[in-house]
This record gives sequence, C-alpha cells and structure tokens, in this order.
Amino acid sequence: MSALRFAPLVVKYVMRYRGRSLLTIGGVATAMFLFYSVQAMHHGVREATEASSKDTKLVVYRQDRYCPFSSNLPQDYEGRIASIGGVKSVLPVKIAVNNCRTGLDVVTFRGIPLGAVDNGALGHVRVSEGSIQNWKQRSDAALIGRRLAAKRGLKVGDRVDFGGITVHVAGIIDSPEPQEQSVAYSHLEFVQRASDNRVGVVTQFNVAVEDPTRMDQVAKAIDAEFRTAQEPTSTWSEKAFVARAAADIVEIVGFARWLGWGCVIGVFALVFNAIVLSVQDRIRDHAVMQTVGYPQRLIAKLIVGESLILSLTGGLLGLAATLAFTSWGNLSLSVEGLSIHVQTDALSIFSGLMLSALTGVLAGLVPAWQASHREISACFRAV
Repeated sequence: MSALRFAPLVVKYVMRYRGRSLLTIGGVATAMFLFYSVQAMHHGVREATEASSKDTKLVVYRQDRYCPFSSNLPQDYEGRIASIGGVKSVLPVKIAVNNCRTGLDVVTFRGIPLGAVDNGALGHVRVSEGSIQNWKQRSDAALIGRRLAAKRGLKVGDRVDFGGITVHVAGIIDSPEPQEQSVAYSHLEFVQRASDNRVGVVTQFNVAVEDPTRMDQVAKAIDAEFRTAQEPTSTWSEKAFVARAAADIVEIVGFARWLGWGCVIGVFALVFNAIVLSVQDRIRDHAVMQTVGYPQRLIAKLIVGESLILSLTGGLLGLAATLAFTSWGNLSLSVEGLSIHVQTDALSIFSGLMLSALTGVLAGLVPAWQASHREISACFRAV
C-alpha cells in the first residue's frame, strides 16, 4: 500500500518527457489495435465454425459444388428429406449473392417459402423494426439483418438495390445466428426469378434434426436417399459447412494470429526501450533518492510502475480504437454467401488488457533491477 503513495511521482516521471512518452504510448496503441483486430477476426471464425452440443441444423448442398451459383437442387426434394427419420423440419432456401469471391461487402439474399414463416422458420429471430406482416404483404419485401442494415444505413420503408435485385425493406431483424446478421430474407419465388429465373430450383435445404446426437446419422441418411439421383447431395452440419466453405479465410486468420503475437513483442520492445532511456536520464535522481533513504525496492517499484502506465495506457487506447472501428464498420468477411463477422468479445478484451499490463511489468523489470542495485557513487560518476 505504501508504494501507492508515490503514484503521483510516477505520473510526474511519465509527464517529464512528454514527447517520448506520447510516442511510446502511440506505438503501443497501434500495435495493440492490430492485436485486438486479429483477435476480433479469430473470434468471428470461432463463432461461425466451432460446433457445439446444441447444434441441430444440417445444410444439404449439391454434391461437389461450393458456390451458391452452382448448387441447384430440385425443390421437390423437400418432401423426401422430411420423410427421413430424425428430421424435424426442412427449409428450402434459394441463395443469391453479388459475387462468390471473398470480400467485405457481399450481400446475401435468402429466399424462403412464405408458408415456412408461419411454421416457425424464423421463430428464433426478433423483428426489432417493421413486422413479419409487412414482409408477407409484398412479394419484393425483405427482412434485413441488423448488421447489414447498420452497414448500409437502411431503415424500414427504404427501397434498395443489391446487385441487381431491388427490394423493399419490410423489417430489421436481430438473430443469435452469426449467418443471419448480414442477410436479407425475401420470398422464395421472388429470389428465384430475380437471380436466375429458375422457379422450382433451390440452392440448399436447411434441415433441423430432432436429436443433436444423431446429426451424422441423419446426414448420411439424406445423402444415401439421393445417391443415385440426378442431383446428388452433400450434407454437413452448419458449422462444418461454413468451415469448409470458408477454409481460406480460416487459414488466413490463423496465420494473422502470429502477426498479433508479433505486435505484443513489439509492445515489449517499445516500452523496454522507453524505460531504459528514462532510467538513464534519471541517474542523478536515483542517486539522490538513495542518499536521502529511499529503499532500493521502492525505486524499482517506481520504475516498474512507470513502465506499467505506458503499456496499459497504450493498450486502452488500442482497445478503444478497435471497438470504435469494429462498431462503426460492421465488418464481415464473406465468401460463397457465408459471413464471418469481425467483432470483439469480452475474453479478447480481458486477455488484451492483461497482456498490456504483463508486458509493461516485464519490460520494466530489468531497468528497475539495474537502477535499484547501482551504487550511489557510480550514479554520481555517471552524471
């Protein structure tokens, strides 16, 4: 507790060399901004691809197809899939995107049957603005995900064109599902006619199973049902399907994590260099402090405290910049109609702040030990 009494003295040390302190804090903030951004991408990948015991959704796609433009399944598969044991519900979906490449500005349309909404197909989403009734009344109506609406500045009643498909915004929806935060739900026939004019053909079937422990069994049964059909199927759990389709993004984000750790090492080097220079400039101060009776341990604590302030302040600024950037940008990495959202979670925030603090303490240890164990006579000779 006694060391806390000297906190104003530590702040005074930081403020004495303002230019150097500001440059150090700026460098730390930049490095931590990159670190938090990489962690935000990794969190998005984890949310979109990591399976859990509560997952009950399968995606039935055309075998050996990976892009919504090339996956075409007869809509009448719906009845045959629904008759397979363990299947709870089947939702035919027509997907239209403005491109299948990886990008930050891909809009995904999901066309679903009007009757499916009455059967609870969107029961898990919350319509925060507008209404389902508005959506039912117009064939060109769309329910827009919250993230997409925020990114494009859309509101209920707007008429907007996405890649040649013009829709009326009937509502804004919030969903716990990562894949539904940047989509536009429209009527199935409308999307079929607007995309490739092939009524009766869908991109995929979303299948809900009754028992999560039977996911693999049901998937194999579906593929076996259509093995000899003209359009054979390939069935995956939703998270595995996303992981397969977005494999390139997952790999890039995995590599980027190493760059994030490189930023942490950069923070250590920045703070260490600043503290070494600061200690060299205060050799006389330390000699005087030892002469008037300051214990060596207290001198060491003051130096470590200075290092901690520089590192933690930079870390907080980097965190604030990341939160502002991700909230304002509503960024999503999209590929083949699937989205991985860039968003910071509580664990990343906590671990980043702890890393900032730990790095600051470690960077100050060696200079603190050297300064506190230097002889008084050596200090005065060095002045």
